[in-house]
Amino acid sequence: MKGRPRGVRFRYALLIFDITTILFLVGSSFTHHGLAVEIADAVIGLAIVADFTARLWISRNRLGELLHPAGVADLVVIASLLAPLAGEGLAFLRVARMLRLLRSYRLLSRLRQDFAFFRRNEQTIVAVTNLAVFVFVMTALVYETAPDQ
Repeated sequence: MKGRPRGVRFRYALLIFDITTILFLVGSSFTHHGLAVEIADAVIGLAIVADFTARLWISRNRLGELLHPAGVADLVVIASLLAPLAGEGLAFLRVARMLRLLRSYRLLSRLRQDFAFFRRNEQTIVAVTNLAVFVFVMTALVYETAPDQ
């Protein structure tokens, strides 16, 4: 493992958090949103707020970080998680969290370095991730904008 072991472990912990979050958000979109889901949404939202705030704090270009597509995606996800009063109609926007999953250059570099499978299949993995985001968002848009029958 090249690099600082604590930093590498932290990046992988964030990756596991992101994957777990995405699975929960996608899975919970198919269930009734009771109190337990709303509490889980709030906890995840607060964790994303902490991550986003830390990234802004250490950034040399805070405005650039804020206006970067991954930053905007995080803001959308935070709003959809912490503002359930906005209605479940915006819940599909939570999948925007997937946009951040493989966007970090350091994370991609680390995955290439540590896993031969990722090195061999990086373009495919990134393409599948982008396709999944596109399909999920488009399906949700059609579902939310279709007239009730």
